[in-house]
Amino acid sequence: MNHFVKINVISMIYALMILIPVELMVNVYRLTRLTGWEIKTVMNVSGFLTVSILLMGTVSLYFLTGKWMEGRKASYWTAVLWFPYFALFIYSIATFFPTTNGGDAPNPATGLVMVGALVAFPFFVLALNFLSINMEDDEKEKLNVR
Repeated sequence: MNHFVKINVISMIYALMILIPVELMVNVYRLTRLTGWEIKTVMNVSGFLTVSILLMGTVSLYFLTGKWMEGRKASYWTAVLWFPYFALFIYSIATFFPTTNGGDAPNPATGLVMVGALVAFPFFVLALNFLSINMEDDEKEKLNVR
């Protein structure tokens, strides 16, 4: 039961890791209107936040998966389980913060970029799980050799 909770927590963090950049990308016009900044400034800040979140999330999830999953192959379930949390978060945001101003609607190219990111993200999760599990196995081998 304990590993079930850990897998779900890690999946939730993966969902948040992709949710925040997607929401920043989709809400550029809303953020421009609400903050009063120029669109170029909002795009620069959003790009910086996206890269920062992806880098910090990757490093933290690498170590968290290695520590919590202890080399278990069950961690690969996070490549699938992040999506229901992502859908739940998107639904919650759309419900509590609906787009009421027509000028806030994202352009169609944003949807294409978002679909590409969502298709590639499970492969990223699988690669990160593979690396963190192998890191755990390598550390165990080093301890056994000594």
